[in-house]
Amino acid sequence: MNLHRTLVTVSGMTMLSRITGLVREFLVARTFGASVYTDAFFVAFRIPNLLRRLFAEGAFAQAFVPILAEYKNQQGNRATRLMADHVATVMFWVLLATSMAGIVFAPAIVLLMASGFASDPLAMSLSVSMTRIMFPYILFMSLVALAGGILNTWREFRVPAFTPVLLNLSFIAATLFLAPWLPQPVYALAIAVLIGGLLQLAFQVPALRKVGMLPRVGLNPFAGLRDEGVRRVLKQMLPATFAVSAAQISLIINTNIASHLANGSVSWLSYADRLMELPTGLLGVALGTILLPSLSKAHATGDMAEYSSLLDWGLRLCFLLATPAAVALMILSVPLTTTLFHYGKFDPVSVAMTARALVAYGVGLMGLILVKILAPGFYAKQDIRTPVKIGVGVLVATQLMNLAFVPWIAHAGLALSIGLGATLNAGFLYLMLVKRGIYRPATGWWPFLLKLAGALMLMAGAALWLADRFDWIAMQATPALRIGALSLVITACGAAYFGSLWAMGFRLGDFKRESR
Repeated sequence: MNLHRTLVTVSGMTMLSRITGLVREFLVARTFGASVYTDAFFVAFRIPNLLRRLFAEGAFAQAFVPILAEYKNQQGNRATRLMADHVATVMFWVLLATSMAGIVFAPAIVLLMASGFASDPLAMSLSVSMTRIMFPYILFMSLVALAGGILNTWREFRVPAFTPVLLNLSFIAATLFLAPWLPQPVYALAIAVLIGGLLQLAFQVPALRKVGMLPRVGLNPFAGLRDEGVRRVLKQMLPATFAVSAAQISLIINTNIASHLANGSVSWLSYADRLMELPTGLLGVALGTILLPSLSKAHATGDMAEYSSLLDWGLRLCFLLATPAAVALMILSVPLTTTLFHYGKFDPVSVAMTARALVAYGVGLMGLILVKILAPGFYAKQDIRTPVKIGVGVLVATQLMNLAFVPWIAHAGLALSIGLGATLNAGFLYLMLVKRGIYRPATGWWPFLLKLAGALMLMAGAALWLADRFDWIAMQATPALRIGALSLVITACGAAYFGSLWAMGFRLGDFKRESR
């Protein structure tokens, strides 16, 4: 498999997802601004979304994919199909019960996530109602994660990568066509989440049928629990939950802290997070998605040279593409925020506050992306305990940083703590991979990094000079001109960065990679 071509395909689909996501956030910002209504929605959406990331895409994927790959490579399709059926059965019934419990206990869950809403009856009422509407989303998206794990193991990456686009399209349609007809328009966003989850699940079915791996959900989950493969997945999921939960638990705490800050704080962080997710999705998620099955196969066949080489390839691509993204987020925070969100009810104060959070995220962007590449180095070997131990330490460090940063820079301090915590996480993961001999860096890293540093300095200079030539707030009345100005700045920065790298001898062919 050509990993370079696969990465381009997955990144292209992810780019489409992120672009439609930005359109969705643009419409939400223009329609609702940054207010108690959007704060309530983002808190309510964060609850099922958090559980999805924690138990489905996070812990489940890291535990399920390596074991599924082992079954596929060593026991054949029949045993693999039976194990997938049993996993689907157990997952469906457990998550159905979880969704029902979430609907019943929504008030307590909202208070846990945003205790500051206790003193705001409107925010509390809105959050509880929208949480109840959206909670079944965790069931749909967990099954989507199961389907994605199967398809990625069969090297069908395009369908799972495209699937998130459907949620964004659901948001866009609901904001444009449903919200104006509702007595409380913000409820349209909650309905969009529910419909988007159903659409994503339905979209996976034809692809699963094509590879002959459409799971069958049985009526008896206890029969599935007797499957050795299911028990192994569950055994791995428990520590994997802790391993991936450091950032998610920090997110819960941060949301709670933000609910006690100025109105709009939760929304400012959410809008900045959407911009930060563009590079993390294109690079971190895409690389992690294609690396995990290949690493799992290399581990199953005992090819440790291939294992180390795959990690080296992923890390070089990460530094090549993620470092300029981090610099761009920090320097172009105001141009990006104004161009994408400064319309309708999204005022200049919201621009400034969102831009501050974006700068803070930019500081830790490399760490956020590197974790998604380094952690699979342990998960593919079915070593969950090491990331768990590191994650617990990072969680403590992140909250200690909150104590220092939040009184100083308010909501932006929460974003900074998350990013720096991820950087610590990535650093410890890297050290342990090297210490255990799992990853042996190839030669040429220092010249590679020095050349990148030179190209980044040139790009940063171009970004600072060009961005200062425009009054981004005043250009609200001429959105086409503002879009053109931002496009010009980004194009010039890209030309400065990649042009200087080309002059120093970098070529696209140097980063092509075949997986055995």
